[in-house]
Amino acid sequence: MALGALKGHKTRSALTLLGMVIGVFAIIVSVTAVQVIDVYFKEKLQFLGSSTVNITRTPAIQLGPGERSGRNRPNITYDQVERLEDAMQIAVTISPMHNFIMGKMSYMDRETEPNVFVMGTDEDMLGNFSYELEMGRFITSDDVQYGRSVCVLGSDIAKELFPNENPIQKVIRTVGKRCEVIGVLQEKGSFLGFSQDNRVYIPITRGFFDYGGTNRNISSISVRVHDPIMINAATDELIGRFRVIRGVEPGEENSFEISTNDSMQAIFEAFTGTLTAGGAGIGLISLLAAGIGIMNIMLVSVTERTREIGIRKSIGARRKDIMRQFLFEAFFLCQIGGIIGIFLGAAVGNGVAFYFDITATFPVGWAITAVVLVTGIALVFGGYPAFKAARLSPIDSLRYE
Repeated sequence: MALGALKGHKTRSALTLLGMVIGVFAIIVSVTAVQVIDVYFKEKLQFLGSSTVNITRTPAIQLGPGERSGRNRPNITYDQVERLEDAMQIAVTISPMHNFIMGKMSYMDRETEPNVFVMGTDEDMLGNFSYELEMGRFITSDDVQYGRSVCVLGSDIAKELFPNENPIQKVIRTVGKRCEVIGVLQEKGSFLGFSQDNRVYIPITRGFFDYGGTNRNISSISVRVHDPIMINAATDELIGRFRVIRGVEPGEENSFEISTNDSMQAIFEAFTGTLTAGGAGIGLISLLAAGIGIMNIMLVSVTERTREIGIRKSIGARRKDIMRQFLFEAFFLCQIGGIIGIFLGAAVGNGVAFYFDITATFPVGWAITAVVLVTGIALVFGGYPAFKAARLSPIDSLRYE
């Protein structure tokens, strides 16, 4: 009877259904999109590895304005990096990474856009920053010691400057300087919209010679612990020795930042958690509005079907039978609308994943929550119209015009 009543008033049922679909869709699409972003962060942040610690002057990832004290910290110099490497007792591998300049690269009559980063590093960069070689060789300790004019290309640069030839041993111009190509890295992809393949890597000492500033701030220092079990002990030793090297007095805050894969994930999880709460809140408001709409339409339905209710009661229908029918109508509307909203929300939310080539996800927990919510809405907002219909007097109902 409930299904027959819904089919008999298709327009009214469709409009009621639409409100529920929009409410559930708003919740699922927001949490799905946020989960996709969260998965993206977790996948991309794996470049640090579980046994790697990163040192920077200011926070590597910062949401909102930074503190003034952080901006006034002294530079982390290459000399300090070398002293730290000599001082560490626990077995670690330390590799600096510094962005010297951005500009265009050229070879013969071919050149790139002026958005290529010239990065200075050492022989341990591949292992510490999770890069792999595609061809040639990487920078060696001798290259760093003697400041040789050699470079390793990111995959995008190699494709652009050498589309049909081997780049090894070719000489390119990097922002007014020349260097010999000794290797090409495998494709790394992008992170937060920034390509990691439009970079040229040179010995960090060569960067100081070409672009000056031996006391300039080193952008990032990666410290890889050889034994993952020793990660906490190595981090404690690292902090203590670097405080001494940088002249931090006892009791003062660190003049540098230590970050790990877990710490950066925690920052993004806090950010995505706020987005999830905001999206879910908007969806709940939509669901509340949809519930009120269902109650209004069900009340109209009770008024329109007063005579029908009277006839049913006159031939033996009990109060609970009438109440059950109207509750079922509200239940069917809410469940059908909820299911449609869940699948539409998941599909549109994962559109972000398909567009940016990110792993798709489905918010199982929130889908179950949505089903529970719409069931509750059916009982709460459909309960009063059902109760009102069940309380109608059969005689008064039969007289109703």
